[in-house]
Amino acid sequence: MARVSAGNGPGDGPGDGLPHPEKQPHDDVTDLQPSPGYHRGPVVLRGPQVPSMTHDERLLDTAQRTDWLHTDPWRVMRIQAEFVEGFGALAEVGRAISVFGSARAQRGSRWYTLGERLGAALASRGYAVITGGGPGTMEAVNKGASEAGGTSIGLGIELPFEQGMNPYVQLGVNFRYFFARKTMFLKYAEGFVVLPGGFGTLDELFEALTLVQTKKVTSFPIVLLDRAYWSGLLDWIADQLVQTGTISAADLNLLHLTDDVDEAVELVTLERPQRSRSRPR
Repeated sequence: MARVSAGNGPGDGPGDGLPHPEKQPHDDVTDLQPSPGYHRGPVVLRGPQVPSMTHDERLLDTAQRTDWLHTDPWRVMRIQAEFVEGFGALAEVGRAISVFGSARAQRGSRWYTLGERLGAALASRGYAVITGGGPGTMEAVNKGASEAGGTSIGLGIELPFEQGMNPYVQLGVNFRYFFARKTMFLKYAEGFVVLPGGFGTLDELFEALTLVQTKKVTSFPIVLLDRAYWSGLLDWIADQLVQTGTISAADLNLLHLTDDVDEAVELVTLERPQRSRSRPR
């Protein structure tokens, strides 16, 4: 066993870890040795941050508190589960187009009819349709695809005004988190068709535009269907964003505008190499 000298032997002196009259322990920061600390996975805790109980103690504690269900580390597990479920459910759907639009369009309205025709036309080309799974134009697209013999997919979201999946969804996945849901819309689609809609539709539209502009996704056409509805937005983008230099004029080419369902389908399904889902080399 190593012995510690109490006198002025070889072990005494600077660097031996013992205080000296001429030098206090913390006069020189180079003398400070970091505490090994308490390790919680990749996190190091020291001093007052060291917990009074280990994770095993908490796990086996008979006093079952439930506040852990609402903490951020547990949310990470829920987020991970949403990605795993989404990837597993959609990995083999094949080529697909994501379609967005208003949940408020009434059955029998012009926009609803437009959605039905679009879903059927995409199905006839062999493409699955992916919508938000709700009512309105989402329901219309799912209905059109389903009745035409195509694959009809709905990605639902937990909302205060819970709507549930429309009856024409054949494959449905519900999400708690918008960002996990958005990933599925983009990852498993070859392009977007955007019908008239509100804030949620605009959110998805500009998310896709940003990813295409920054080249996070490639070969990803975005088609706006209904000139009367979307022209004002495009005019504002041209007059304000392009003119002030916040985007380039070429960025306007990322969007295609049409009134014709067949043209929209042609634009979004133009023959192109299928987007690789393998890991980049």
